[in-house]
Amino acid sequence: MPSPYLYFADDRLSIAELSAARLDGHLVELGEGYIPADAVETSALRAASLTELLGHTLAATHLSAAWVHGALPDPPARHCVQRCVPQRLHHVFGRRIVYRELRVLDEDLHRIGGVLVTSPARTLADLARVPDAQHLRAATSLAAATAGLAATAWEWLHAQGSLPRKRPAMSLLRQLDAACALQEDVTR
Repeated sequence: MPSPYLYFADDRLSIAELSAARLDGHLVELGEGYIPADAVETSALRAASLTELLGHTLAATHLSAAWVHGALPDPPARHCVQRCVPQRLHHVFGRRIVYRELRVLDEDLHRIGGVLVTSPARTLADLARVPDAQHLRAATSLAAATAGLAATAWEWLHAQGSLPRKRPAMSLLRQLDAACALQEDVTR
């Protein structure tokens, strides 16, 4: 059931009505949709805002999943997606997404807001494998949000076969786990 707090263009309101409500300050943008200005931005609303983009065949991954999980304040400019169905997808994707063909297995997915998103541990492992500052910031934020998540992501990555940048990612996850443990000791 769609959220009553989430609006998409030409769903319940036309583009003109959405634009007017946004200009009047009644609605604010959230991902691919709009929510009331006074609504609390939750993971479920963030995920549900991607409904039209993901459908039933794609899952949010990497930076998009990090945004849904609350590790990023703003959605990425291009959403990261992977297929979550057994069959290959052959339709043309738009410029708003970065598509990875490899299928995400069911055990690595959570249904949030009606769409599929990689689990926090899988998301952290994916982020750790991409060597750029934006992914590193998202990985650090996600690891700091949940005690032991970096260790769980390390275990998940360790159990996988050969993957690009696996070794540096495992090293980064160990560092994040140690930093989070140190931070917990300091706050006690």
